[in-house]
Amino acid sequence: MTEILLKNKVAASGNILVITTKFENEFGLPEKVNDYIKAELKKEGKTTLTYNYIGKYISIFIVDPKKEHSALFEQIRKHGSSVADGVNAHKGTELHIYNQTKHPRYSLAAAEGVALANYQFLKYRPKAKANTLKSIIITNSDLEAGKVTELNTICKATFMARDLVNEPVNSLNATGLANAFKQMGKEAGFKVEVFNKKKIVELKMGGLLSVNAGSVDEPTFTIMEYKPAKAKNKKPFVLVGKGVVYDTGGLSLKPTLNSMDMMKCDMAGAAAVGAALYAIAKSKLNVHVIGLVPATDNRPGFNAFAPGDIITMMDGSTVEMLNSDAEGRMILADALHYAKRYKPELTIDLATLTGSAMAAIGTSGIVGMGNASEKQKAKLHESSFNVFERIAELPFWDDYNDLLKSDIADQKNIGGPYGGSITAGKFLEKFTDYPYYHLDIAGPAFITARDNYRPKGGTGVGVRLLFDFFKNQ
Repeated sequence: MTEILLKNKVAASGNILVITTKFENEFGLPEKVNDYIKAELKKEGKTTLTYNYIGKYISIFIVDPKKEHSALFEQIRKHGSSVADGVNAHKGTELHIYNQTKHPRYSLAAAEGVALANYQFLKYRPKAKANTLKSIIITNSDLEAGKVTELNTICKATFMARDLVNEPVNSLNATGLANAFKQMGKEAGFKVEVFNKKKIVELKMGGLLSVNAGSVDEPTFTIMEYKPAKAKNKKPFVLVGKGVVYDTGGLSLKPTLNSMDMMKCDMAGAAAVGAALYAIAKSKLNVHVIGLVPATDNRPGFNAFAPGDIITMMDGSTVEMLNSDAEGRMILADALHYAKRYKPELTIDLATLTGSAMAAIGTSGIVGMGNASEKQKAKLHESSFNVFERIAELPFWDDYNDLLKSDIADQKNIGGPYGGSITAGKFLEKFTDYPYYHLDIAGPAFITARDNYRPKGGTGVGVRLLFDFFKNQ
């Protein structure tokens, strides 16, 4: 992992990213080089400049203080991503970030962009070339050392989530996912308990068991808890993550070309929950948080649940299952019911739940909806823009409940061809009796081409959002 450090000065031979409103040569560059840089930066519309000087990579970013806050920080992160590419192309091992403004947080945004962009998943490519960049050194900054430590933790947690999402199901089944959470808890200092199939049967988690019926691997239900001695919240926050480690669609086999190719990513919500707990506990945030992850794969084998089946859920209600590819909501429903025992202040679920969410807003953001208070919604939305994992809120009107009505059960597990991401959220709401917010991360969780500091494959979306949300409680 790339390490972010805090030092007093730039090494004479170091690669440099300068963040400034007006470039000043504080690096001993020759007069001709300095004159060239200043002439280039005077050109209309010029906000960045990259210059190679005797093997030294120099990048300059001109801050526009009038730019909207969240957009400016994202612009800096993206520039950091391009700088990571440049340093690696020059086989550099260090990058110094030098901030000539009065805003030290710009340095953090730049370092974050560089670090996140430098991620690689090379576990199964032993001969692939690893990036050479190893250290990001923030200099000339009023930043506290704790801020840099925190950023290292956030990046590491995001990488943990990315690694889990990128793992194929033949090396990461439900038990493997639970074991990964155990390791996170051991390292960061939070409690982890894993229910096996016998316990899940005792609890009558009909949704989770029905999805698992077609699999040779047993399901798991993981409970993670971080509870500091003097937590700010009297009632815990609960996070619920969808843990479908592979989704074939079950008997409602996914019909479209290549539609199964990325389905190892269907546990991205679970990965985000576990990794967020890691970052929260490692950073010792003063907030009580519980994470719940129901996990299984969804296969068409053995006694797989079939369209038309009536499933009795953990809460005793019945569901007419009409599409086994709408399996995520079945396992989440049991987890949401289980969460009632904690009487949570707020429950947030994260799930790669519907193609409708991706169809609505693409990979640029997260679809959100729920009955949480306007105050909590506002905090979530603010955090989503702080880290640029933006939430686009959809309506959550009760009218959509009509689309879930069944003639022979309490409800159906699908709502029809329209408003699919909303009816999925309304289905889940029925298993709650507390403030609730649903995040459908189907779009940004796994992408097919690199997008600046978001790599091709698992992006770790949700980790940074949740950390920022709880940090600002």
